[in-house]
Amino acid sequence: MPRLPHPLSDQSFAWLQAYFEQASGIRLRPEKKMLVISRLQKRLEARRLPGFEAYCALLRDPAEEAERQKMLDALTTHETYFFREPRQHEHFAQTALPGFKRKPVKVWSAACSSGEETWSLAMQLAEHFGLHGWELTGSDISTQVLEHAARGLYPLERLQNMPEHTLHRWCRKGLERYHGQFLIAPALRQRVRFQQHNLLEPASALGEFDVVFLRNVLIYFDAPRRSRILAHVVARLQPGGYLYLGESETLTALPAGMQQTGTAVFRRTQPTK
Repeated sequence: MPRLPHPLSDQSFAWLQAYFEQASGIRLRPEKKMLVISRLQKRLEARRLPGFEAYCALLRDPAEEAERQKMLDALTTHETYFFREPRQHEHFAQTALPGFKRKPVKVWSAACSSGEETWSLAMQLAEHFGLHGWELTGSDISTQVLEHAARGLYPLERLQNMPEHTLHRWCRKGLERYHGQFLIAPALRQRVRFQQHNLLEPASALGEFDVVFLRNVLIYFDAPRRSRILAHVVARLQPGGYLYLGESETLTALPAGMQQTGTAVFRRTQPTK
């Protein structure tokens, strides 16, 4: 018989809201309470805790950094899939990449979640340049999804948006215990790095980039934090570089030195001061 979920008091939910916002910059709205319960239920069971009050007390323990990361992992995973918003991938392949003469071309897939966007970009880079002449970094605040992304192993149903020629060249169908799954080709996996990064922090450790994909993530932040994230990202973008946001995302004001060149596509025209 399935175990009933633990109740979450308003007091404990308020503490989780405050801590999660401090750590990630994302405000959990009141209507997300049931989502919090469902996603953290396994953590309570794994730690054999009687309820959320005890879990909040555990998270406050300075020695429980690993558990605090697991809590962030559970609450920051978002849906993604291969070649999402294909018009932007078309722009990336047909407009952005042919314009770069300096090598290597450096691309950042920010808030990459479980890696589908990152691998989609890797396939396009490899189609255009081969296996050399480019560098690709995927980052996320969640170490759990980064481990998943680095493995490059996905259910076969995720292939529905992938071009057939790309599928045959860069994906390997799983056999035996990997039946029903596919694996990103080893030659491609060796060319991509994944690194934990909180978008609210400066990204100087990641390097500078010619292209940044920052898609469908700003919608989770309030206006001041959106501005802060954009400032950090634009600071790592080379003059002439491209920034891609989600097609449903809009900016009330463009960051300094940026010009809009397409639907949710922006280009850095000059260095920031």
